[in-house]
Formats: sequence, C-alpha cells, structure tokens
Amino acid sequence: MHRYSDAEIDAALSRLPEWSRVGECIQRTFTFVDFVQSMAFVNGIAEHAERVQHHPDILVRWSKVTLSLSTHDVGGISVKDADFAAHADAAAASLKQR
Repeated sequence: MHRYSDAEIDAALSRLPEWSRVGECIQRTFTFVDFVQSMAFVNGIAEHAERVQHHPDILVRWSKVTLSLSTHDVGGISVKDADFAAHADAAAASLKQR
C-alpha cells in the first residue's frame, strides 16, 4: 500500500462527491434525522472499522457525524481511506438522513 499522490486523491474524490480533502485526510459530514440515527451509523462504522482494522476519527454532534480518514501507516491518504469512505456512504444511505 502506498500514499496517494495528489492526482490519485483527486481521482478518488471524483468518485466520492460528498467527501473533501482536509490536509492529509478526507472528510465528510453526514446529517441524520436525530441522535439515535447518528449513533446507529457510528455503531455500524465502528464494527466495520474493527473488521478492516482501519479506524476513522469520528465527531458526533447530535444529528451530524463527521468522519475523517487518513492512513497513519503511510502518513496520508490511501486506498484504505477511499474504500472506507465508499463503505460509509453506503451505510449512511440505509439510514434516515436529512
């Protein structure tokens, strides 16, 4: 696994339109109908993170959940982050969002 180049990050983000680059991370804020849905999403993300051994930074603000992804082993953004972001998008789509 390698650290993505700027071109690779741009290509990955073109497939993840709700995500953006923030320094050496990719980040997205999901908005749900309430705290219960936010926590259901976070619990599913935690289970997935354990399965794939890749753990995002998670910020919860009632109906909003922000995920920040970076691959510490390579010191930046990698395929692990793009794959995790795609999984998070699919997981959020199955929950009630605003």
